Amino acid sequence: MRDVFIVDAVRTPRGRGKAGKGALSGVHPQELLAQTLNRLAAKTGIRKQDVEDVVVGCVTQAGEQGACIARTAILAAGWPDAVTGVTVNRFCGSGAQAVNFAAMGVMSGQQEVAIGGGVESMSRVPMGSDGAPLDGNNLALRKKLAMVPQGISADLIATIEGFSREDVDRFALESQRKAERAAGEERFAKSLFTVVDLDGKPLLDRDEHPRAGATMEALAKLEPAFASLGSTPMGPAGETVDALALARYPQVASIQHVHTAGNSSGIVDGAAAVLLASGDYVKAHGLAPRARIRATATAGAEPVIMLTAPAPASDRALKKAGMQARDVDLWEINEAFAAVPLQTARKLGIDLDRVNVNGGAIALGHPLGATGACLIGTALDELERAGKATGLITLCIGGGMGVATIIERV
Repeated sequence: MRDVFIVDAVRTPRGRGKAGKGALSGVHPQELLAQTLNRLAAKTGIRKQDVEDVVVGCVTQAGEQGACIARTAILAAGWPDAVTGVTVNRFCGSGAQAVNFAAMGVMSGQQEVAIGGGVESMSRVPMGSDGAPLDGNNLALRKKLAMVPQGISADLIATIEGFSREDVDRFALESQRKAERAAGEERFAKSLFTVVDLDGKPLLDRDEHPRAGATMEALAKLEPAFASLGSTPMGPAGETVDALALARYPQVASIQHVHTAGNSSGIVDGAAAVLLASGDYVKAHGLAPRARIRATATAGAEPVIMLTAPAPASDRALKKAGMQARDVDLWEINEAFAAVPLQTARKLGIDLDRVNVNGGAIALGHPLGATGACLIGTALDELERAGKATGLITLCIGGGMGVATIIERV
């Protein structure tokens, strides 16, 4: 297996995912991704016709995000007809998985140049637009396994781990503070580009979701987001959502609902792309790669609690790379809910000082299919800024999965 190099990475700002209110809500998701691809090509000078495939993560593949958005975005970008695209869905891990799949094509020798990335316009194609819950409305599967909404799973993790409301709020506050500092110091500037409308008018040049001046007092006033859902009948015999979750965890007396809109990931629009190439291609074309991918992995976990697989996925990737958790300089653990990075860090014995040092999805937002690719670029930028060597990017995934990618500066 040969090395695969990250030549560069770019992303859009993350716009508020509210129709008519977010700065990117007027941009068709194909165009959002098309601008990202063109920015990557312009930044790297890559010959577009050399790109053998574009692998794109997108979770809600319906409406404007249907019809293989990877290919339609290539056409919208005006790229050569010979460049192909494929869209993948591994729920919240889709963007990272797209980069990993593209990397595998280069590692295997089947491709010399590929792009991995992701896109999600949550303002235009809201979650659930495909009409499919986690079990795809398969009643036979539902009888075998009652998968509950992710917010319930997050609260269940917090209950089992003993994370209090103050714990998750404090983590959320730190995410906001880190993101505010990072933006003020222009730590995102290397990957970020300005999104424009079809007439070339600038729409957004910064992340729109962070809330400056957040306080513990303000966070504490927010109502639990999933308490009402937890008491809603959902089971075949009228069991509540909480009861269905607790059936798998009888040792837990009740679920403590601690997650709110303030300590959960934000709904946003965004796109990201990462250019990958072989060593032979890099050398032949005089490119200066920024990093190489050392290892990738996925792992499954119990699908009711659902969000605990980043730890085993990371552990599997570390073993492939011949590393231990303490060898990783920087961690990007997606902040789907505050309990997820807290649980992952505890499980792997990671110091939180190395986790999401520039904030995460609680502050910046979580554009579902794009987030993993965003985080790879964020980790790379920070490794260079801080003069560090290795980063591990991992995300929790619906249905009880995790994905991980280890990158190393060159």
